[in-house]
Amino acid sequence: MSQIRLPFATLSPAAYEGLLATNKALAESSLGTSLVELVYLRVSQINGCAYCLGVHAKALREGGMAQVKLDCLAGWRISEHFDSKEKAALAWVEALTHVSSQGAPDVLYHSLKEHFSDAQISDLTFAISLMNAFNRLAVGMQL
Repeated sequence: MSQIRLPFATLSPAAYEGLLATNKALAESSLGTSLVELVYLRVSQINGCAYCLGVHAKALREGGMAQVKLDCLAGWRISEHFDSKEKAALAWVEALTHVSSQGAPDVLYHSLKEHFSDAQISDLTFAISLMNAFNRLAVGMQL
């Protein structure tokens, strides 16, 4: 691994602390730790953030998620290891992570409404946004 380009956490401590506070709030949300970590892992797969992939795969394994489910995450659409709630969340992950090319289609939003409360949809959207921010910091600064 190369040396970090800039120590962003110490150079921008207030901004970084804000991200950590958001992470803490999401860890305590009604979404549950395993779904939040699954979201973080999928965002990190899409963005190619090796540091975050290691962190979140480890957290999921330690939380009891089966390795086979982690192995199938990139193919969640056709995998029997993911339920309809997880698939709705993962579709939202992909839409928002690729928002510049595909937007946030109503069909995906309405699918969320079948499984999540409004507060949970908000938390899910924050989780996706947060991990995209962390990935961009880690990749951009070569963490």
